[in-house]
Amino acid sequence: MRPNGRHTAGASQLSALRVWAVGLLLLSAVAINPTPVRAAPSQAATTHVYLLRGVLNIFSLGLDTIGARLQAQGIPVTVANFVSWSSLADEAATAYKAGRLKTIVLVGHSSGATALPDMIAKLNQLGVPVKLAIGLDSVFKTKLSTGAERYINIYIGDGPGEPVRAAQGLRGKLDNVDVRGTGVGHISIDKNEAIQRRVIAEIDAAIMRSRAPALPVAEHGAPRQARSAAAAAPARN
Repeated sequence: MRPNGRHTAGASQLSALRVWAVGLLLLSAVAINPTPVRAAPSQAATTHVYLLRGVLNIFSLGLDTIGARLQAQGIPVTVANFVSWSSLADEAATAYKAGRLKTIVLVGHSSGATALPDMIAKLNQLGVPVKLAIGLDSVFKTKLSTGAERYINIYIGDGPGEPVRAAQGLRGKLDNVDVRGTGVGHISIDKNEAIQRRVIAEIDAAIMRSRAPALPVAEHGAPRQARSAAAAAPARN
């Protein structure tokens, strides 16, 4: 039996509704899973910042805010739980040795901060330097045996945080910064606006240092010029 015109129109409308429904589902999937933000081609494209959250992955969400601000500057970031530090070190080492990565920066909060020395040590063993590491209130006694060019440990002296100790022969600069009395707590330190601004400023400064051309190293025994060319020019009255 052939369908009448009313049934044919109903079938066409149903097909159209199905097409619309599929389209809406696809748009929803794109909204839920947006394309990762990529840095614009620049010197910053050879920098990567790894941000390590603490236990349970829910108490260090200030690192997500820092990551978003860095991405807005065109700096690639990875935000992950601290348990991923070893695989992230392997990932960074592969990119560094392939020439895709020049400057590595690490930031961690709570247990993420405690994991930073281990991640630095692994990267160093793989022959990969770390430009900057910033720990926010490491919760266990932490000893830095191999170093980043600069390691900043921001901790709350009258809270659960601990200063980082330098092992004998440590190379690199270690700064322990006690922020007790500033109103920040262990759970809020990564979310504090002033702390976030400082972390981002330190990262920006490290990237600028990595861009600066290396100064020429004088050969041993070479005569040292006492005056610059300008100073050596005859004075005019």
